[in-house]
Amino acid sequence: MSDTIEKTAVRPPAPAVRLRSRFWRGRDATIVYALVLIVVLAALFIPYFASVTTVSFLLIDAIPILLMAMPMALIIITGEIDLSVASTAGLSAATLGVLWQAGHGHTSIVAIFVICLVIGAACGAFNGFLVAVVGLPSLAVTIGTLALFRGLALVVIGDNAVADFPTAVTTFATSNIPGIGVPTVMIFVAIVVVIFGVILHFTPFGRGLFALGFSPEAASFVGIRVNASKFWLYVASGVVSSAAGLFWVLRYSSAQSDSVQGLELSVVAAVLLGGVSIFGGSGSIVGVVAGVLIIRTVNYSLQLAGLPDTVLTIVTGGLLVLSVVAPSITARVRVLREQRARARDLGAPAPAPTGAPAS
Repeated sequence: MSDTIEKTAVRPPAPAVRLRSRFWRGRDATIVYALVLIVVLAALFIPYFASVTTVSFLLIDAIPILLMAMPMALIIITGEIDLSVASTAGLSAATLGVLWQAGHGHTSIVAIFVICLVIGAACGAFNGFLVAVVGLPSLAVTIGTLALFRGLALVVIGDNAVADFPTAVTTFATSNIPGIGVPTVMIFVAIVVVIFGVILHFTPFGRGLFALGFSPEAASFVGIRVNASKFWLYVASGVVSSAAGLFWVLRYSSAQSDSVQGLELSVVAAVLLGGVSIFGGSGSIVGVVAGVLIIRTVNYSLQLAGLPDTVLTIVTGGLLVLSVVAPSITARVRVLREQRARARDLGAPAPAPTGAPAS
């Protein structure tokens, strides 16, 4: 009987309980609180912000970023990066326009969607092969494919713009759930977010990504397939980025070579602002979602205030810098506090500043 009580007492908490505990004590909670504070301040001080129309426009603007941020978060957690996401989306957008125009409306739009998603997967596989198999740095590879895929989009569609897409499809892409202003497409986006959240936080594969980010050598030693994990993450990034490009075209009813151009900055900024370490090994989907919504809320608020697009770019860049610098400062402050706490526990004076005379 005593053995049973002892085993029950030392039983570790369930994964879901540990996840909730870490959330309320960690940086994710701070990001969510920051999002709530920004929304409240915007509602109080920005005219017309507190409305159903704002919910609709803010969320529909966030959809492409939110989609591309999901695989991006997992890739950065492994210590890599994918800067070609917007170019992959642009290539899929251009392909959608050309195939639809070439079919003169007779080709099934669903079949064209599938072809575009396959192209996205091929782009991701190309990145994954160079990073995971060849062993090239992901930063250099995806900067190169950023230009390559955007150039291919220009080759595919040229300077043309295709705009005669089926009305039923474009109407659905811009429709809202009646009464609350939430875009209907958000239902499918929420499913994608849940899938990536479950993969990252509740599967052995996801837990292996954190280990991979801390040390690829150690992860390989304990049986994690490092190269395969990275490769399939890039394939997933290509597919999801392609889906974001398709939504972009249907939302604006126009396919051009510069579709989704420049959005990779917002994606990376949102992921890092959401608590994913640029050095790998830490992060969460909840934080990333909050980071995306912070980026879009700030930008939309500034747009309502009448500020020019250059200011929005500066703000996005500033948030990106802040998301990189803030964790380092926080970690350094935490280390100093722990050192002082240990010094107090040992009854010794705290370390004197460099150059100060010892007491």
